[in-house]
Amino acid sequence: MTERTIDAAVFDIGGVLLDWSPDYLYADLIPDEQERTRFLTEVTSPAWNHQQDAGRPWSEAVAELKSLHPQHADLIEAYDTGWLTMVRGVFEDTATVITELRALGIPTYALTNFSAEKWEVAKEAFPILTRFDGEIVSGVEQTVKPDEKIYRILLERFHLDPARTFYTDDMQRNVDGARAVGLDAEQFTGAADLRDQLRARGIALQ
Repeated sequence: MTERTIDAAVFDIGGVLLDWSPDYLYADLIPDEQERTRFLTEVTSPAWNHQQDAGRPWSEAVAELKSLHPQHADLIEAYDTGWLTMVRGVFEDTATVITELRALGIPTYALTNFSAEKWEVAKEAFPILTRFDGEIVSGVEQTVKPDEKIYRILLERFHLDPARTFYTDDMQRNVDGARAVGLDAEQFTGAADLRDQLRARGIALQ
């Protein structure tokens, strides 16, 4: 048996635990794929959404974008009002890993770029999000990954030793940010690989 090298596990949420994509909402609203891609890259762009992850209120974000693109007002509003439709559900294989870690007495945490408002919506819809031992949400902290500050908030708030704290994220830049402050981080490519990564660190998963 490999000696256990970690004392806690930290999870990104979107793309790791929740299956989230704006396409799940806009496939019906904008059936033409090219038009939909253009809208999601040029109007409700990732950079625009990122500002809500950094703490901007949705009411302000929607009002500003509607003033710039009044012809798309209804579609812009839908990004806010229909947000939950963008979440297809929980990746159950990841959820099982979290459940097994907790059963082994290993604390689990969430570290996520997420709007503070939508995080509350998501927790109500997906109770597994309420079962972490702690959470760091970018919209609440008003700083986003991969900024060093958000990782340090995690470590200091929950008194974690970075070298003995495992972190998984589907975005390599966020993994790199975690490693820069000493976290033992790996890119998430699926629950099977996650299990192997945790076993390699001495965690006796099933």
